[in-house]
Amino acid sequence: MSGLYQAMVNVIEKHITPLAGSVGQQRHVIAIRDGFIAALPFMIIGSFMLVFIFPPFSPDTTLGFARGWLDLSLKYREQLMLPWYLSMGVMTFFISVGIGASLGKHYKLDPIMTGLLAFMAFLLVAAPYHDKQISTQYFSGEGIFTAILTAIYAAEVYALLKRRNITIRLPKEVPTGVARSFEILIPVVVIVATLHPLNLFIQSTTGMIIPEAIMHLLAPLVSASDSLPAILISVFICQVLWFAGIHGALIVTGIMNPFWMTNLALNQTALQAGAPLPHIYLQGFWDHYLLIGGVGSTLPLAILLLCSKAVHLRTIGRMGVVPSFFNINEPILFGTPIIMNPVFFLPFTLVPMLNAIFAYTATKLGWVAQVVSLTPWTTPAPIGASWAANWAFSPVIMCLFCMVLSAVMYYPFLKAYERTLLKQEAEKATAQTAGNAVPANS
Repeated sequence: MSGLYQAMVNVIEKHITPLAGSVGQQRHVIAIRDGFIAALPFMIIGSFMLVFIFPPFSPDTTLGFARGWLDLSLKYREQLMLPWYLSMGVMTFFISVGIGASLGKHYKLDPIMTGLLAFMAFLLVAAPYHDKQISTQYFSGEGIFTAILTAIYAAEVYALLKRRNITIRLPKEVPTGVARSFEILIPVVVIVATLHPLNLFIQSTTGMIIPEAIMHLLAPLVSASDSLPAILISVFICQVLWFAGIHGALIVTGIMNPFWMTNLALNQTALQAGAPLPHIYLQGFWDHYLLIGGVGSTLPLAILLLCSKAVHLRTIGRMGVVPSFFNINEPILFGTPIIMNPVFFLPFTLVPMLNAIFAYTATKLGWVAQVVSLTPWTTPAPIGASWAANWAFSPVIMCLFCMVLSAVMYYPFLKAYERTLLKQEAEKATAQTAGNAVPANS
């Protein structure tokens, strides 16, 4: 068994760790992650408004509070929807600016100007103008991949021109703000002269503008991202990386965020239309079923540690249980420890995967409400699961089931590790007693 574990550690150290480190530090991956982080507050507020506008009550309810809420929502729906339209409805604006600004910092360019250049590049291809009106179709989830690609392209063009000194230089006496405005003139010209003709060419040959063509090409991938195999693969990668001491969640969420946000926008559109929700695997699913208490679903383990006979484990449980309620579990991961501890490799890897299987199957069968809202990742799991699903109660039951399942999975491995620690504590106590003993003839 030890030989198998050592072989696994060698594979992780030689192949997985360097690859994950390279991916995690790649400038475009970091920029995409930063772009979504920048957009997160706006999307959370927009999602909250949607939940408020579509309360979880039957349309024919006669309960006073519920009836009043529904009537208020129906009467002022147009006014109440404005915050949603200006947050979730234009999420690509925030994402493109965030990505551009992040790459601007990396290349030591002006982040604000780089972000605005990325924003203009996106609008150039994703805001078609017809009959004196600009289409907003691709400002939300359907335009996310376009926002990512155009932001990266705009920042790379700006950086290339800067490196080649292809820029407009003004005398030092000119104010810095004015000089920066003129510096970006040439990049703006290049972006317009390349993206606009390309968009027109693609439209004339395929009948689709760039965002439509991108979504058409990625349709199979977007569909596959909502499948159980996609969930299991992403969770497995996250767990293995974390077990090796690498922040696997940052890498996985950085890759999955565009798919999650695209599918979230489609779910919200379906909710508005009163249609069935099309997607299951969204960030709310990831946060509140698979990462209960943090990566590895360790909140149940933290609670079990409180009852441990081993002093070390009981102390770690006291330190880590409160942060775990808010999905912060570094005290548990590094204090127990779980990281690089062969005893916990199987439960740490399998627990969130089993949770995924049960939660996905139950949701697919219609037993559990689907995610329609973006919640802060620090929201305690049962509350966050309900909030993400428009305050339905079935996700709370699913979340509690996953917690019980996690506790059952962790328990035998914890007891085995506890016995080892108790033996070590007993040996240490015996050694200390022997060392402190005074010989009778002294």
